[in-house]
Amino acid sequence: MPTRPIAEDLITWRDGDPSLVGSRCEACGTYAFPVRAGCPKCGATSMRQCELERAGVLWSWTSQGFVPKEPFAGTFMADPFEPWFVGLIELPGQLRLESILTGCTQETLRFGMPMRLVTLPFSTDSDGTEVVTFAFTPAGPGAAGPVSEAQSEETARA
Repeated sequence: MPTRPIAEDLITWRDGDPSLVGSRCEACGTYAFPVRAGCPKCGATSMRQCELERAGVLWSWTSQGFVPKEPFAGTFMADPFEPWFVGLIELPGQLRLESILTGCTQETLRFGMPMRLVTLPFSTDSDGTEVVTFAFTPAGPGAAGPVSEAQSEETARA
């Protein structure tokens, strides 16, 4: 089945694994997500597209105890409905971004825990193309990529 991201220039699979597409200011080095034409820090228009880190740490999170209202049409929600999680993920040396959290429960989520990027089915187009969105899931031992143990501990204390 062919696959496409929910929005253009959001996700790429250059090497087979998903990466988020962001931008980086060539004037001050600030990262942005999603892609922006202007820098949110210095206002420069010298933004260049880049792939963001695939691993990060959970900075904060909350649960959503309600079914999203229209026009949401996602298919990743359980039936019957169960609360779902949204988190703020810190990508080391880049930025923090909001994301759906998957593969976790309220009991397993911990501030500062290593997380990794995954994709989730969102819907299917009339031509059979699967539309996907991004999410983060807990990373297994040693799978935290560039996030060091010291960074995780520092984030957990913040």
